[in-house]
Amino acid sequence: MTGKLTCPHCKKTVKTYANPFPTVDIIIETAPGEIVLIKRKNPPYGWAIPGGFVDYGESLEEAAKREAKEETTLEVKLIEQFHTYSDPRRDSRQHNISTVYIASAKGSPRAADDAAEVSIFTRENLPKPLAFDHEKILKDYFRHKRLKKEVNDDTK
Repeated sequence: MTGKLTCPHCKKTVKTYANPFPTVDIIIETAPGEIVLIKRKNPPYGWAIPGGFVDYGESLEEAAKREAKEETTLEVKLIEQFHTYSDPRRDSRQHNISTVYIASAKGSPRAADDAAEVSIFTRENLPKPLAFDHEKILKDYFRHKRLKKEVNDDTK
């Protein structure tokens, strides 16, 4: 999508582009089967995977580590880049594209920055509803973990 904007200095018309915003989400594993979720302090409210916007000049990996620390106080070790979610309707505020990482962390998470609360959940006790498309992301994540375990069990 394009638009036009007049430069306030030279008065020339320039073309503008509406692009999606890059974000990251981090599925933080604290123990086998346990993940960290935050309760959002700002709209849209609800429980969510920790994450946020990528800053200009920052890599996706740097953003993932920073957002995890800002929201949960945990230092994370990125295990793998899991998947990218790009449905234009995944965030009601605007078109955001999220690259999701799986990470591990030790210690007790504490709510900070955009997080009103933080807690550890398992597949069996996930809160509902989850913000954004995080229910789909976690469904994909738990399926991925199950399939990975099956492959590992078959190779033993």
